[in-house]
Amino acid sequence: MHYIGTLIWSVLIISTLNYVVSAVQNVPFDFMIGIYFAIAVAVLIFVLDMIIPKEAAKEF
Repeated sequence: MHYIGTLIWSVLIISTLNYVVSAVQNVPFDFMIGIYFAIAVAVLIFVLDMIIPKEAAKEF
């Protein structure tokens, strides 16, 4: 479920960012570019989640 949630939130946030930046730069808004970047960001988040250790650090 957290994979679906991460994908949905990344699509929403990246698409909003894409819309705002395209409006500021006065270029046409392309929704699919936002989708591609959102998928890339979601995959990067999934990879980072696999790399970062889950156990707590040992205290000395």
